[in-house]
Amino acid sequence: MPLPAGVELVNPNVRRGPFRAAVFDFDGTLSLIREGWPQIMVDRMLAHLREQNLVREPEPACAAHLRALVMALNGHPTLKQMERFVEEVRARGGAPADPEAYLRDYLDALMAVVRERWAALEAGTASAEEWVVPHAHAALALLQARGLQPVVASGTDLAHVSREVDLLKLSPFVSGRVFAPKDNDATFRKRDVIARTLESGRVPGTELLGFGDGVVETQEVKRAGGVAAGVASVPAGARGTHAGKREALIAAGADLIVSDYERAAHLLAWLWGEP
Repeated sequence: MPLPAGVELVNPNVRRGPFRAAVFDFDGTLSLIREGWPQIMVDRMLAHLREQNLVREPEPACAAHLRALVMALNGHPTLKQMERFVEEVRARGGAPADPEAYLRDYLDALMAVVRERWAALEAGTASAEEWVVPHAHAALALLQARGLQPVVASGTDLAHVSREVDLLKLSPFVSGRVFAPKDNDATFRKRDVIARTLESGRVPGTELLGFGDGVVETQEVKRAGGVAAGVASVPAGARGTHAGKREALIAAGADLIVSDYERAAHLLAWLWGEP
């Protein structure tokens, strides 16, 4: 069976055969509720730098530098990005606030947007299908039909991820298997979630299938010996492949690149080595 159209094969030697564990990132991999978060974070960081006159290069160049800083830590607990920003402020000769203060400021800005989306989902003026990566429900159902119980590992606060799993009607597929930092605990690691998933199911790392739109989960799936499908998703309502995500995912070691799950049935059959 040939690889389905719309799936980019990065690693021609990718393992094909049965898989017994599947781990998904959440934001950008299943959910689109928080789309736009990198720009919000960069905007808030820029504002803090301006307050201390620390923007010494052209502002677009500074924003690009901050975005690279942010995306390099995509997938870690959000507090990690704030800790890195503290280092940036200090390196520019400024007096940084506590990372927790920067985190609260960022979350205030982000949640103003997110709560509007929550409200639309709760009121029924928006559907779950509008705010998930296209065909995510079907992909999860297909994995369940193959005997897998998908696990979610997210760097977003657990209370928010749990609420959004319910709002997006993903609970039937991942209920009881959602892992994320509680109260933005900076010690949370996706590596640990993957290790526990493999250990509890007595699954070798080679039988792990991971889906993510960020560097961290991609690297951790590969570290465990699994197959990493990079999800280069675009904003809600758009189609195509996100070029920036694609580039970062390939650099992180992704075996495959998809933009959504439209071809999930064909892709899974190919990964399982079925005729």
